[in-house]
Amino acid sequence: MRERAEGGTLQCSGRGVGPAELTLIREVVAGCAGLSRMELAHTVCELLGWTRPRGALKGRECREFLERLEARGLVALPAKRPGRPAGSRTLVPATARADPGVPLTGTVGDLGPIGLEEVREPAQRLLFRELVGRYHYRGHAVPFGAHLRYLAYAAHPARGVVGCVQFSSPAWRLAVRDHWIGWDEAARRRNLQRVVTNSRFLLLPWVRVHNLASTVLARAVRRLAADWPARYAVAPLLVETLVDPQYAGTCYRAANWLALGATAGRGRMDRAHRRHGAAPKTVWVYPLVREAARRLREG
Repeated sequence: MRERAEGGTLQCSGRGVGPAELTLIREVVAGCAGLSRMELAHTVCELLGWTRPRGALKGRECREFLERLEARGLVALPAKRPGRPAGSRTLVPATARADPGVPLTGTVGDLGPIGLEEVREPAQRLLFRELVGRYHYRGHAVPFGAHLRYLAYAAHPARGVVGCVQFSSPAWRLAVRDHWIGWDEAARRRNLQRVVTNSRFLLLPWVRVHNLASTVLARAVRRLAADWPARYAVAPLLVETLVDPQYAGTCYRAANWLALGATAGRGRMDRAHRRHGAAPKTVWVYPLVREAARRLREG
């Protein structure tokens, strides 16, 4: 959740926070000193009705907002407790279940039908974290905001995991994406949550199967179109991803994604514009519906 001042009113992801709400937030923070930052965030969400369409509290976003208020000297939060905040790297143990398997080669047809399982159970979460943490070049990080994760399975020669896919909340601003959509500021705030980021995509390094990457991507996007509204009551219209320049993005092109251009290279958390050009990435998008850009412009 982003906080900024516009005309004297605080803005959190496009929602105005007026003086009365700010006073209530300050009273909650001052009067509930024994709560953790996340507990304070949940309390504020409950009082102000900050929820997702299906009723879940926007706890992580609210906590980030409270920390922005603290940085401006508007509230005094309790000390951070041990934990893994969104975006943090996690300790990934190496276990036998994620050790390299028997090399797989050939074509997608050789593996039988490719299946996707949504990560829900603790054992699935641990496996996903270990595989991504050990084998993805960016490692594993706690996702920002709303997210869905999948394990991709091959049926032959024996059923086993061949990859991992993660979708999460969109980037707040991406110049080339925003230009391609053509939305104004009001439309961007109104419709940003109809954009979803493919924040991790991994095929296990011992799996060298022709066309597998584009096949997994295509199936994951179809699952996303059904699973995201079921989980969050928001129908996504566009999927985006950021690809490091060391990779050509061939699998995205093969899966009919569109390359829009490069980012400014600052990263999600560089709101002070100190890292411009430090790590540019190529932006790819995949429209989930016809005329996705127009629908994102018009709402």
